[in-house]
Amino acid sequence: MKNVILITLDAIRKDALGCYGNTKNLTPFIDSMQNKSVVFTKGQSIGPYTQASFPGILTSSYYLEYGKPAGLSPQRTLISEVLQKSGIITAAFHSNPFITEDLGWNRGWDVFYDSMDEEEEPELAYMRGNVINDRVQNWLKSYAGSGDYNRFFLWLHYMDAHEPYMPSRQYIEMVDPSLDILPHEMNSLFQALLKRDVPDLEKVALLRRLYDVHVREVDTYVQEFWDYLKKLGILEDTTIIITSDHGDEFNEHGGLSHDDKMYSELIDIPLLIYEPSRTRAEICDKLVSNIDIPPTITYLFGLNPPPAFEGTSLLPVADHPDKGVFGEAVYQRSPHRGDYERGPDMNRDIYYYRENDLKVIYRANLDSWELYDLKEDPKESNNLIAGTLHAEALKSRLMPRVRRWQKK
Repeated sequence: MKNVILITLDAIRKDALGCYGNTKNLTPFIDSMQNKSVVFTKGQSIGPYTQASFPGILTSSYYLEYGKPAGLSPQRTLISEVLQKSGIITAAFHSNPFITEDLGWNRGWDVFYDSMDEEEEPELAYMRGNVINDRVQNWLKSYAGSGDYNRFFLWLHYMDAHEPYMPSRQYIEMVDPSLDILPHEMNSLFQALLKRDVPDLEKVALLRRLYDVHVREVDTYVQEFWDYLKKLGILEDTTIIITSDHGDEFNEHGGLSHDDKMYSELIDIPLLIYEPSRTRAEICDKLVSNIDIPPTITYLFGLNPPPAFEGTSLLPVADHPDKGVFGEAVYQRSPHRGDYERGPDMNRDIYYYRENDLKVIYRANLDSWELYDLKEDPKESNNLIAGTLHAEALKSRLMPRVRRWQKK
């Protein structure tokens, strides 16, 4: 395979996709790709928000692995650096303020567009997917339009499902035409979200309806991009990985948005690997992590992963080991986040470890444990930590990772 493309969908819950059981037809295009894809049913994020998740997606390392998480540690190895050193062209297009050039995420990219120098829509604070597509298409046309080009790795990231949940009317009509809401009313809902105001269940339901509209919007952007790959004759030479960095909460565990929690609505992610030569879907029920994505990309290019990568290639599926997965985060709403020496954040660190269908969650500042059997209790409402024989074994596997920066 000549090229690899990674598409990341910000804040897209796994259960928002039809190929994972959603019945609202929010992602008809992505769902249609499953017949040519490896579909991972138990994909997990290593963190519940962008800063905690993307170290896994692009560096195959954990959020708190190298001390301060503010910016990209020079000790991390970006997938772009590995590929660029091997002569593969690398390009990135996104609009997320937490993974920008100023924070060091531009290392190893021949082209790196983060939109920070452009004026964004004031109410959104990010570029819509159509703008990202325009930038990507302009680059693809200039680089590969003639058909004579060196293989490339392309990463693009769509922000549109992220709050403040202010979709345009055209997408509301596609998904929920009975939803009669004006922009100032959407903004009022966003203010309630910022306050994590969950007692008003009607507001929570409205926020979820707006979110669903954005999911449909993102699906259209993916389709537009796909169609352009076909137009340029690139698609047949390209493997495409589709995933999200984390999900969003709508009062499943008493909150909104995506904070320092480790429940399924935030940690469960869609993960598909599209291979154009496939004739049928391959369903993989192994427990996998987004930390496995960079080694998968090196595998697809026929390269060995660097020693710094902590994940394992998802391909071939039969060779991927059966193993537990791990994640971690700190309180991310504090103005001091990312500073171990000064800020209080590191006193609100949280971890999870999952093995098969058992998941243990640990809040270090409270010394509190939770354990859930996800097969019997997918909504994580029955904490079994006091009465499960496996609890001590799961604790013992997680504890060496707790506050490990203090142990070095």
